[in-house]
Amino acid sequence: MEELGFSFHSIDGVYWDERVCYRFTSEQIDTLEEATNTLHEMCIEAAGHVIEKGAYERFAIPDAFIPYVEKSWNGDEATLYGRFDFSWDGHGAPKMLEYNADTPTALIEASVAQWYWLQEAVIPGEPRADQFNSLHEKLIARWQEIAADLGDKTVHFTCVGESEEDAGNLDYLCDVATQAGLNPKYLDIGDIGWDAVSRQFADLENQPIHALFKLYPWEWLTREPFGMNLLGSDMRLIEPGWKMLLSNKAILPVLWQLFPDHPNLLPAYYEPQKFAADFVKKPILSREGANVTIKTGGGEIAIPGEYGAEGFIYQGYHPLPVYGGSHTVIGSWIVGDEAAGIGIREDESPVTKNSSRFVPHYFT
Repeated sequence: MEELGFSFHSIDGVYWDERVCYRFTSEQIDTLEEATNTLHEMCIEAAGHVIEKGAYERFAIPDAFIPYVEKSWNGDEATLYGRFDFSWDGHGAPKMLEYNADTPTALIEASVAQWYWLQEAVIPGEPRADQFNSLHEKLIARWQEIAADLGDKTVHFTCVGESEEDAGNLDYLCDVATQAGLNPKYLDIGDIGWDAVSRQFADLENQPIHALFKLYPWEWLTREPFGMNLLGSDMRLIEPGWKMLLSNKAILPVLWQLFPDHPNLLPAYYEPQKFAADFVKKPILSREGANVTIKTGGGEIAIPGEYGAEGFIYQGYHPLPVYGGSHTVIGSWIVGDEAAGIGIREDESPVTKNSSRFVPHYFT
């Protein structure tokens, strides 16, 4: 794994876990692919609905950045990728729990690590095992499309360098960008400068940053004083500003309003009284399961954290399937506008966290 660039394979103990794997049928993979493509289209429609109606009040986006969101949407600024989280036991319709649309991680695990596992694994009775995984090829192709739109081969890549996980995912994205013919330049987010005279962001060599891929949440950028410089800059960001809407759980009630009773959606509202029982309370802006509360007839599970000041949404409870004592969530990737593969996380807790184990899969 370390030779593949996956250095954080044992974060908090066991993270990459090949003691077990998941087997799917080709029909089940087709179901996941169709659900992912359908939900992506629905999310794009929902973002357009919010922008058209000016219905930003539930999203807690700072007022100064609303024109920024609209400019990026009207400019059709490109998105690279995202990841849906599904609850699914292989029967019926996968249920969308949320959309990690801005800074999704577990990418190198899904794209590279489990693919090499499949090449080397000995799966008894499965000589023709395959994997739902075209992430690598699709990322290269998508970067080529983005480069053509940018008209510049140099793209800066940034994250908080102290995070081994973020740095590992960013290194991988730099690699696929290089294979796409781009010239990626890594820059710790704390080293980004601002030239007040030319009104441009700059790197440590005082070179202007025209395009920036950020593994850093939009909700942090828009609340930090330095982030206000974005409003006076023409630097292109990936993910673009309009993804603030889709990476925000306030989009879930919008989806339910636009597509009521859709088989891939769970009921979602801004107020808890819509549910008689069995619901999940989620902060509209949160990370790694923090401040999520599950309330059922059997009791309440509350995960601590520092999120929730911007508000909450309430979503119908759909239990994760349990195999061997582990709750399972399927992360289904979208690259550009196409489903690109899955990664699976396991945890003894029904709330998936940063430390939840990554488990490989195959299908026949």
